[in-house]
Amino acid sequence: MKLRTALAQYLRLKQSLGFRFHAESVILRAFARAMGPIDLGRVTPVRVRRYLDGQGPLTRFWERKWVTLRGFYRFTLARGLVRRSPVPAVAPKLPQRFVPYIYSREELQRLLAAIPTEPLAGLSASTLRTLLLLLYGAGLRISEALVLTEEDVQADTRLLWIRQSKFFKSRWVPVGRPLAEVLARHRQQRPVRQPDQRQAFFQTVGGSPVNRAAVERAFRVLRQAAGVQRTDGTRYQPRLHDLRHSFAVHRLVAWYRQGADVSRLLPKLSTFLGHIDLAATQHYLTLTPELSEQASRRFERYALRGGHDD
Repeated sequence: MKLRTALAQYLRLKQSLGFRFHAESVILRAFARAMGPIDLGRVTPVRVRRYLDGQGPLTRFWERKWVTLRGFYRFTLARGLVRRSPVPAVAPKLPQRFVPYIYSREELQRLLAAIPTEPLAGLSASTLRTLLLLLYGAGLRISEALVLTEEDVQADTRLLWIRQSKFFKSRWVPVGRPLAEVLARHRQQRPVRQPDQRQAFFQTVGGSPVNRAAVERAFRVLRQAAGVQRTDGTRYQPRLHDLRHSFAVHRLVAWYRQGADVSRLLPKLSTFLGHIDLAATQHYLTLTPELSEQASRRFERYALRGGHDD
């Protein structure tokens, strides 16, 4: 059997099971191009390792490719298409996993204050402000925010309808009164062009749907103007997606301060964020000094009370 035929079967199986499998399909197609029109059984460990290593230093993407190929070859082994896997059994030691940036509330205020009155990257001040507040205040992914339509934003009932997000899951997201008021005010400030409930909620000054590239460009300008930057030597500067991480961490800190039952509330936070399990949510809970302090205080009270945290 040809390698590309086996890859096509594997992709059809995964997608039929409901997996989005977009990044994995890109990796596997790139693997097929690198191997060429070859029989599945003639793919050698040397060629696989050459594909995995690529050019330049090893990155976390090496591990992503490795995990994807291991899944594919488990599929071929189970069906007797190959006798052994050419994929390395063990991954090399890779650089430290990326650590998200957690914005302080003071930094968030500086970002909002840096928004100019004139359009930036084709986006009005109202659009930029509302987007930033929505990403932080509701913990949305930027992809989820940009596909919101008029009918998805129900400011009067304080609900957002998030359609077919990362894991093919749609969900209702409740928002607080201040954020609902921000959304309602943004809707009133926009020029009315099309009274269509299916039109994009976020539009450029020219009336077209906002795309991610424009938001990323505008955010880089805002971040630099606000003086928000990493000082820990990390290669990447604070990102838009870090607003979602900041929402999760700040929510956890607030629960600790309120004396809430965090273990009981974590599954609710996971559902709110649209995750399929708690492990995905834990990825967002970067241990900041503030979070560490609140968790330590909770444990101290627990220990002093003999294991009862009432």
